[in-house]
Amino acid sequence: MTSSPTPTNDSPRLLVVDDEKVIREILADFLSMEGFWVRTAEDGAAALVELSRTHYDLVLSDLKMPNMGGLELLESIAKHMPNVVTVIMTGFGTVETAIDAMKRGAYDYILKPFKVEEVVHTIRRGLEKQKLAAENIRLKEALSLYKVSEAIANSLSLDQVLRTVMDAALHEIEADVVTVILDDGEGSFFVRAEERNPRFRRLASTGKFDIEALKERFKDERPLREHGAAALPFYAELPEVGDPVSLIATPLRIRGKLSGMVCCASYTAGKRYDEGLRKLQQIITNRASAAIENAHLYEDLQATFRQTIRGLASAIDKMDRYTAGHSERVAAYAQILAIKLGLPHEQVEIVRQAALMHDIGKIGCVMNLNKPGKLSQEEYEVFKMHPAHGRDILEPISFLHPLIPGVHLHHERWDGLGYPLGLKAQDIPLIARIISVADTYDAMTSDRAYRKALPHEVATSEIHRCTGSQFDPDVAHLFLNTVEDYRCDSGNIQIVISEME
Repeated sequence: MTSSPTPTNDSPRLLVVDDEKVIREILADFLSMEGFWVRTAEDGAAALVELSRTHYDLVLSDLKMPNMGGLELLESIAKHMPNVVTVIMTGFGTVETAIDAMKRGAYDYILKPFKVEEVVHTIRRGLEKQKLAAENIRLKEALSLYKVSEAIANSLSLDQVLRTVMDAALHEIEADVVTVILDDGEGSFFVRAEERNPRFRRLASTGKFDIEALKERFKDERPLREHGAAALPFYAELPEVGDPVSLIATPLRIRGKLSGMVCCASYTAGKRYDEGLRKLQQIITNRASAAIENAHLYEDLQATFRQTIRGLASAIDKMDRYTAGHSERVAAYAQILAIKLGLPHEQVEIVRQAALMHDIGKIGCVMNLNKPGKLSQEEYEVFKMHPAHGRDILEPISFLHPLIPGVHLHHERWDGLGYPLGLKAQDIPLIARIISVADTYDAMTSDRAYRKALPHEVATSEIHRCTGSQFDPDVAHLFLNTVEDYRCDSGNIQIVISEME
């Protein structure tokens, strides 16, 4: 005869519920000899008290009991502890009720009188099902974590990183409220973003976190996962929705320095965060820390890029006092057109930057392009080289490549008679067609060495006349219908882009 395994703390935990003491004791003794960790309860009400005290993997319950029967107990378990497997015991006369119990979520039923071997077999099958379900959940969590990590890693925008982190907290951690706190760069912390789960419908305030208490907790690298009253010391203003059921907070660290924290709070009865969810949130937060650092670096690079563009545009405009401000005005007109055409934000910015740079090639024209009087044919041929010079100047700088079509081709014509390539109609990139109209209008309405600025009405009349020959008809008509809205009394462009967008 082989000895039965002795139950350990890692053994499956069973709760036997039956109003007959003899049956409870027989099952408890036999199942303990089979290596299970077993406790008993005399009815459904007592079972719920026991379930509230400790975790159980499976509940084996009689169907007919005083105070609270098996069906009522089953409904409560399904509602509050869906990961607990339930098996119903019943007599022959109530088989239909047992089948109804299975429809309500019970794993299986056992007929009385039963053989203990049959009970053990059913329990082992139920626990195996639970194990497979748990593995499936872990696989889904791993897949979700991978997707979240990839989304974070591919984000170069701080807002996009934070949006991904918050979505993960709301959907993977199932937070009722997620709060992101960040360092302002000068040592002070502030709430950068906060969002409620759509399923959390209470309208009252969820309080404010005590940022200093959170910082103190993270000084010694201690994880923060607290429940009920133990979470209250981390609130500076207590929630009106009631005490938190559970709270986890994970630190954002950049190069070892605390730069923020992500707080997930549950205010829903029975929804407590376990250590696995805290670790999952910490993994997401760690990935976010690296992405936030990259986002800051990218923002710095973008700022440098914008400064470079502006510096080059200023260098062009300072070649001659008559061209001062030309590049800025052309960029503003082009930006208006790009927005009105419905281009996405990234394309609008490329149009604006290309317009700023559209005359960069004039640096390569060693001549006075703004001399009094008309250019000679030879001088005009030199002038016509500036789009190609512009392309050659930008070509070695990889991050300026998106601007090249606008710089190189803004003197092409809709009818194909332009330069440098003689492209026609839709073969001309849209960015170049936009800059062509903006550049021509500003050139006509600005003073030059050889003439005074033309009135707005004369310039718009000329653009209208050349629509369909020099200019894309759609772009030209849109410009003519729009430009009046952005001119101030002096005739110069007046535009606040943030208001337009």
